Amino acid sequence: MAIGERIRFFRNKKGVTQKFLGQVVGFPERSADVRLAQYETGARTPKADLTASLVNALSVSPLALSVPDIDSFLGLMHTLFTLEDRYGLTIDELDGEVCLRVNVRHNKDAARLHEMLCSWR
Repeated sequence: MAIGERIRFFRNKKGVTQKFLGQVVGFPERSADVRLAQYETGARTPKADLTASLVNALSVSPLALSVPDIDSFLGLMHTLFTLEDRYGLTIDELDGEVCLRVNVRHNKDAARLHEMLCSWR
């Protein structure tokens, strides 16, 4: 998921409009929604200072908006959290071993992911 999609996801989860979030991070009222839409659609990429403002405004970890880094445990965990939010992935235990489950009723993407994982298995 690109940074714009992550911004949109957390903005919607927080229940705020593009205009509101844009104003919180410092854009003028008349263009706040347009500017934020540019970042959410990927037309623009936020620089480090704007990303830091978005992290604070959305009350998320900086890793929540960054591109996944699965080479570190912390980056991998944030990737798993994103999979939980987007696809209904849950952690469970089966016969004393940790396993991941996909909630196929979460949404149609989750159902498709389940099919793909079954094919992989």
